[in-house]
Amino acid sequence: MESSAVSARIRLSLPICPSRHSSSFLSSQSPFLFAPSLSLKIQKHFPLTSHNVLEAASPIRPSATVSESYSETFELADIEWDNLGFGLQPTDYMYIMKCARGGTFSKGELQRFGNIELNPSAGVLNYGQGLFEGLKAYRKQDGRILLFRPEENALRLQVGAERMCMPSPTVEQFVEAVKDTVLANQRWVPLAGKGSLYIRPLLMGSGPVLGLAPSPEYTILIYVSPVGNYFKEGLAPINLIVENELHRATPGGTGGVKTIGNYAAVLKAQSAAKAKGYSDVLYLDCVHKRYLEEVSSCNIFVVKGNVISTPAIKGTILPGITRKSIIDVARSQGFQVEERLVSVDELLDADEVFCTGTAVVVSPVGSITYHGKRVSYGNGIGVVSQQLYTVLTRLQMGLSQDEMNWTVELR
Repeated sequence: MESSAVSARIRLSLPICPSRHSSSFLSSQSPFLFAPSLSLKIQKHFPLTSHNVLEAASPIRPSATVSESYSETFELADIEWDNLGFGLQPTDYMYIMKCARGGTFSKGELQRFGNIELNPSAGVLNYGQGLFEGLKAYRKQDGRILLFRPEENALRLQVGAERMCMPSPTVEQFVEAVKDTVLANQRWVPLAGKGSLYIRPLLMGSGPVLGLAPSPEYTILIYVSPVGNYFKEGLAPINLIVENELHRATPGGTGGVKTIGNYAAVLKAQSAAKAKGYSDVLYLDCVHKRYLEEVSSCNIFVVKGNVISTPAIKGTILPGITRKSIIDVARSQGFQVEERLVSVDELLDADEVFCTGTAVVVSPVGSITYHGKRVSYGNGIGVVSQQLYTVLTRLQMGLSQDEMNWTVELR
């Protein structure tokens, strides 16, 4: 979607630096805009591109060294920024890099966002050999862009790739590819307080394979979309139903990695729950059917007094990065956090319950329904949920000092 001119504009003073890659600059057909009436001075590094992919309408050339400052007007993409939900908004560019089986990933390139071509016998299509990650970029009030813990996503991808018999990029390759993708699409990063840019890296077996075997070729593809709240309730409490018969994961399976098949497995129970008016489904362990595991796409926390409990990572639960962050934040705020088996009885007796995930960040739970019995938790957002949400989101958006060293500023 191309942008049209909007009335809110800003003149930026950008000191030009040599590109950190041998590359051409984005076409002047893809302008960017920051907050109205805000003066910014940003040191800019230009994103990795293939010279055949992005047209260099700018006089800046790959090896150019320009010391003087210049001013340029950027425009935000022309969409309804006040009505962002959690849905795909096609953006400008996606990032692709490839690797042969047994090899290493080569430097990738940016391409225009659009459909991709796959052999009908690609490993990801026939045998589900694929993983994905999810992370976000936030725009600060001064217009600069922050990533939240991208190296953690890189490490988690490596663990999942090993489980799924796939090669994976280095942490540095992953983080640089994410940075380049965000910079190429920065006109789609919402203004501070309007949402975030969701980043979806995919690792898939893209080579043809007929018999059951690892794919001969692998592709990393990264695309982005501006998003608002994941649940339609926003930060308002959500209503969950406990699933007794269908299970998300089994011991020894792939529940502990972010493989694509894990998510298809929850669609039946989730669809049935939503048809009954619930926000989502909470799954129990498949052995005893009494211990909490996770919600369809997020981790679960139970609050009792000053103690916050969450199911331990034991192979059937995804090690969420927001989960990990909330545990550290909660401890820094004086809470006692326990990672252990948490029974459904404890859930029903809790003072407060909330979910965490990249998409939802922190989502308070208003009620749990179990075997037809509905248990409610207060009349609004819980005190603990609100406190942890505020601390974490202020850090993610650059509104408080990052003493954890979790954010990465794009330059």
